[in-house]
Order: sequence, then C-alpha cells, then structure tokens
Amino acid sequence: MYELKLYFCFMENPFTDEYFMKKALQEAELAFEKGEIPVGAVIVIDNKIIARTHNLTEMLNDVTAHAEMQAITSAANFIGGKYLKGCTLYVTLEPCQMCAGALYWSQISKIVFGASDDQRGYQNLGTTIHPKTQVIQGVLAKECSDLMLRFFAAKRK
Repeated sequence: MYELKLYFCFMENPFTDEYFMKKALQEAELAFEKGEIPVGAVIVIDNKIIARTHNLTEMLNDVTAHAEMQAITSAANFIGGKYLKGCTLYVTLEPCQMCAGALYWSQISKIVFGASDDQRGYQNLGTTIHPKTQVIQGVLAKECSDLMLRFFAAKRK
C-alpha cells in the first residue's frame, strides 16, 4: 500500500523591514542627487507602499518639508483620513522632534528607522511617540548612515 505524504511549501515573506527600508533608501538617494539632505521615507499598509517621499526642504524652501512630513500628508490623502492606524513608516534617519510630533498625532502604528540621529533625533530630545506606536531602530543603519556621511563629506569639499 502506498503511503500518502503531504509536503507543504511555505514561501518566505519577501516584504520584510529590510525590503521596505531599501525602498526608503532609494528615496534618500533621490534627495542626495537633488542636493537635499538624503532622508527617504515610505509608508506601507498591508505590504503595499502608499507613500514614497524624500526631503524637499531646499526645493520647496520650506523647513517643514522633511521626508516624514511629506509621507504623512501623502499617506493621509491616499487613505482619505488623518489617522495612519495600520500603517508603517520606514525612514532612513531617526525622526526629528517636529516629525515625531506629527507622527504622534497621526497615530501611526509602527515606525522603522535606519540611522540614529544623536543630535536632532526625537529620542535624545525627549519627544514621545504615541504610546501605541511600535518603534524599531537600526534597520540597515550602516547603509543609511553611510549615505548621510557621504553627503556631508561632499558638502565640505
């Protein structure tokens, strides 16, 4: 008699934090090419990117045109509401105090950032994130940090 064996093939989920951080890094590269401080951001819901942005402070002559602020506005427009529950922000640099405040009010579910910002990052400045927001730091931190270092090294030449 033949024995019936069932084999299940489980595919690994390709949509990891590293996958989406690479998308944010692509945005940061675009900012770099434009002479903007190279910070990129994407906002994801259900493994779908709904906002893809980078710093635009120089181009728009607007100190509030950080990647995170652009992403919040774009994602809110996409979903048709101001709260980003169920969404994840991937950003190449730790959010500043201003962006952390906006993220607090958006009630975003998760923030994943790459490089820490010891001078202007929200953590060292004592700004809080919404208590229900999960924060993961250090995803592709070296790649994110290297891009920032390369940008500022080129500025000093």
